[in-house]
Amino acid sequence: ATDRRSEAAILEVLARDSPGVAVLAEEGGGVRAGSMWAVDPLDGTTNFTRGFPTVAVSVALLESGMPAVGAVLAPFLQLEFTVSRGGGAYMNGERLPQHRAIEPASAVVATGFPFRDKALLARYLPVMERALERFEDLRRAGAAALDLAWTASGTFDGFFELGLHTWDVAAGAALVLEAGGRVTDWSGGDGWIETGNIIAAAPAVHEVLLELAAHAPEG
Repeated sequence: ATDRRSEAAILEVLARDSPGVAVLAEEGGGVRAGSMWAVDPLDGTTNFTRGFPTVAVSVALLESGMPAVGAVLAPFLQLEFTVSRGGGAYMNGERLPQHRAIEPASAVVATGFPFRDKALLARYLPVMERALERFEDLRRAGAAALDLAWTASGTFDGFFELGLHTWDVAAGAALVLEAGGRVTDWSGGDGWIETGNIIAAAPAVHEVLLELAAHAPEG
């Protein structure tokens, strides 16, 4: 399958260029470590199988539990996002500006549905409903890594989702942070890298999303 071939190619490069560093990958699994690569070889699998071009490859190096460098590639859209902590975030070689100030009422916010774990809907749906009331509009493109990259670039003003994996969010979250955004879990903490419950947004939008999440029922 395409995802396994993509992962094999990535792992071959990592083994050659950074031998001995642990890898946590979607298809092959792996182990968590203080320093490790997080690899999503095909983010947006359903999109890929349906011919919808919002598909990405996401790779990040985590150090002490936080992403230090990362890349999100969208081959069908000819987009390449790269980031290094303290070194800037880039789209197709152009440095991304810091997040602009925006009124939440004018914000367009991306999200993802917890379609694989319907038990999360009780917590997710009230937040989505209130987000539609507070923001200008929502978008659901179906690839979290790209949702985060587009949040970093200002295409979107924020992103929220539940139940993702480390490989889904590591590189994209690094982009948001480097572009001056905020990234937390739904409680305002830093557990998002493990739980996959993530809010990433421009500061004013993040504040609203965190407020909405705080009133969501635990599920």
